[in-house]
Amino acid sequence: MADDYVIGIVKKIIYRSNTGYCVGVFKVKDTSDSFNYLKDSSMSFTGVFHELEEEDNYKFYCNIVNHPKYGEQLNVSFYERIMPEEKDSIVLFLSSGTFHGIGEKTAQKIVDILGENALQIIIDNPSNLMLIPGISKKQIDTLHNTLIEYSNSYNVILKLTDMGFATRDAMTIYNKYKSNTLNVIDDNLYFLIEDLKDITFKKIDAIALKQGYSKDDKRRICSSIVCTMDELCNSLSHCYLHIDMIFRYVTINLQNTISEELFIECLNSLILDLKIIKLEEKYYLRSMWDAEEMITNRIVYLNGKKDLKVDNVDSCIEELEKSKKIKYNTEQKEAIINSIRKNFLIITGGPGTGKTTIVSSIIDLYRKVNDLTYEQLLDEVVLLAPTGRASKRLTEKSLFPASTIHSFLKWNKESDRFAVNEYNKSDAKLVIIDEASMVDVMLFSSLLKGLRNDTRIVMVGDYDQLPSVGPGQLLKDLIESHVTEIISLSILYRQGEDSSIIELAHDVNHGNINTSLFNVNSDLSFIETNDIVSAISEIAEAYKDISYNDFQVLVPMYKGINGIDNLNKILQSIFNPKSKNKKEIVVGDVTYRENDKVLQLVNMPDEKIFNGDIGVISKIDNKEIVVDFDVNQVKFTPQSFNKFKHGYAVSIHKSQGSEFDIVVVPVVSLYNKMLYRKLYYTAITRCKKKLILVGNMSSLSKAASNNNQDIRMTTIKDKLIKKSSI
Repeated sequence: MADDYVIGIVKKIIYRSNTGYCVGVFKVKDTSDSFNYLKDSSMSFTGVFHELEEEDNYKFYCNIVNHPKYGEQLNVSFYERIMPEEKDSIVLFLSSGTFHGIGEKTAQKIVDILGENALQIIIDNPSNLMLIPGISKKQIDTLHNTLIEYSNSYNVILKLTDMGFATRDAMTIYNKYKSNTLNVIDDNLYFLIEDLKDITFKKIDAIALKQGYSKDDKRRICSSIVCTMDELCNSLSHCYLHIDMIFRYVTINLQNTISEELFIECLNSLILDLKIIKLEEKYYLRSMWDAEEMITNRIVYLNGKKDLKVDNVDSCIEELEKSKKIKYNTEQKEAIINSIRKNFLIITGGPGTGKTTIVSSIIDLYRKVNDLTYEQLLDEVVLLAPTGRASKRLTEKSLFPASTIHSFLKWNKESDRFAVNEYNKSDAKLVIIDEASMVDVMLFSSLLKGLRNDTRIVMVGDYDQLPSVGPGQLLKDLIESHVTEIISLSILYRQGEDSSIIELAHDVNHGNINTSLFNVNSDLSFIETNDIVSAISEIAEAYKDISYNDFQVLVPMYKGINGIDNLNKILQSIFNPKSKNKKEIVVGDVTYRENDKVLQLVNMPDEKIFNGDIGVISKIDNKEIVVDFDVNQVKFTPQSFNKFKHGYAVSIHKSQGSEFDIVVVPVVSLYNKMLYRKLYYTAITRCKKKLILVGNMSSLSKAASNNNQDIRMTTIKDKLIKKSSI
């Protein structure tokens, strides 16, 4: 606990989240010695509080932080609620609304009769309140019970911190369970993991063992099974697991050998409780099972609905061709028309096949056939993409506002829940999802929950690109099930006489490398070398004066001399060398400098930035880093420096949904298992104007011929086939 403190009154609560995080204004009455200068001042404060009431007295243990916008603030790490001692304060406190049914007159009577120790007297013996004229039994019970709760909450927080919980975690726990907190932790400490996403199994397990839980406690093993399955599904992108894998990793996580019999007993208990679903030899977490069921049931339902009859579609198509000065080929026309008629449609195709042109045309056709104003169109049609960069690019190309799926569903990062859900559905009539290969099973399930059952859906994506980072292989499963309408685009458009990039992408996708493509036209080069670092350094020197957003190095892996981390340091020295005119800050072994290019690693919807966004450090001041994401200035404190990293070189996975004018891709034998087709196909298709491959042609040939990929365990395809045949 910090030694520095302030004592005073909470004058105003400006913001309060579901997890207890608050921003407010505090009137300082007294302080520790080092904070003497704050006496009689009003300051803004931030912190996590299990309870906080305006006009109440508190003691804040805190430090001072300097916010760029709001100036000095109290950063509260711990606090105590202080019973008011002066008579006037007690009257104000009792009549503040905290105690239902107690007005100012009654409060004044209580203080007049019981004196300055009135509150403690009521806590010790509530029958003393019978001395107050006109007070009822109900008012006596309300006063006593509320005061007990008022004081007990602090005692619960202390108990949790004594057990080993950090103050922030203790407040989060109390904020969730309130007066039932002690009952919950006495019953099953591991239960906290299910309700509170930031409380990890490792953290709870250490505390539980100190509290006397045995290593073979069934509560411990059951919790470990659920947490292990969740970790494996998210890290390996599976939707279900086999029992031998679960047992092996549970044993590792528990750091001791448990008998197979006890493991089976706990696993069966979880199945009986419906926390795990077993189908033949497949074991699903309930959430993953429900997601697959939601997806397959909705698609089967939409496929079973009659197509929408549109009489004037052909004439509208002709009008679009005239206005856009374009002639749609048969595939494109079929895709556009079916997007209006079908209840569920998938449009797939490689680079240069006109997917984005089709998205724009679908929106225009929908507006024409329904004779809508632009405002009505915005109400009925929703355009979505999985990442922030993909949605921005989609908006620019379609000239229609697109958003991320998280933003559309109004994701709350504090609670990790969506405000648009099965209880609060969107009124959208048509939803178009671009870059659909990146959408995982859990996110798509959440999207379906937020849509009405009859909302029509169009998914647009490249079947051959990398699958989602999260669980499942949604687009692949849907296409391979063959139970829904699928339109494949094959005719290339984004290719001129002097363009070779698209041709290379299609060659790689078919397992071939035509070496005659390279170093002929200006858009495609191959530099044969074993010294990747030197070659990329020379290329960077040649392009160091162009915009950060136009030049991108894409790399398969992070570690090693040819990995992302090392290349970022080298590229930083070229694009943004050390200068006395640029402030810098060292974080671990990484130096961040003003004007550095950085990559966002996590979604921060409140700041309107998302995983994969690229920005530039515009300012470093007072241990804070300000990053400019396309004119959106976002401030990072030391606690959040792990939410971004240098972006001169980024992983191919992170580049999905983005496009860059000039792309450099190293390809060498040292990348070993990362030399596979989908990865390099994805890298090549991120390039718009100039692609430079660096390394060994033999390694590129190996990547193109290697169609092996991690097998993702999912049953969406099988379920769709089975349900559609009923």
